[in-house]
Amino acid sequence: MPRQVDHESRRRLIADAVCRLADERGLEGVTLRDVAARAEVSMGAVQRCFRTKEEMLLFALGAIGRRIGERVQARLVRSPAQSAASALGHAATEIALLDAEHRAEARVWLAFLAQAAVDQGLAEVLRANYAALQELFTGLVSEARAATGRPSAPVDAVREARALLALADGLTTHVLIGHLGAAEAQEVLHTHLSRLWEGAEAPETA
Repeated sequence: MPRQVDHESRRRLIADAVCRLADERGLEGVTLRDVAARAEVSMGAVQRCFRTKEEMLLFALGAIGRRIGERVQARLVRSPAQSAASALGHAATEIALLDAEHRAEARVWLAFLAQAAVDQGLAEVLRANYAALQELFTGLVSEARAATGRPSAPVDAVREARALLALADGLTTHVLIGHLGAAEAQEVLHTHLSRLWEGAEAPETA
């Protein structure tokens, strides 16, 4: 059992090194040798944890997705009395990675997105991540709309969840390249959600 725990800890250490290198150079700058040096382990240690670079990248991507997902869930349970509209705003903010403290994570996430366009293994992991987020957002949209008491104005919750996920990713990109500031991106997100509720109390996004 101790050896197994140590093995998993080392995999996480290596994944963290992958993310730091990807933040600095993009995924094209991530090599097994450089990862070993950054993680301060031997090449043999890296190869014992991951048979291929692809396997290493998949694990690192999964680690990022889990970290973001855990923050979203923490945001949802932190204030159990919050409305579904506010919960959706908080979750969307976490997904968009707009805070300065998450800027490095945003760069790494977009590096993986770009690589996934030509890497089916990475694309499969990302599809699973987005499917889980879409399900969460769909439920919150449905709950929030029901709370507005406007059954005469139906909304396609799945479509709106997809649009919100796409908007969050787009805002991440615009903030990273400097087209928008974080506050401006927050305002775009807030405005989008406010229009979705059509007269309902505007949800919080900060």
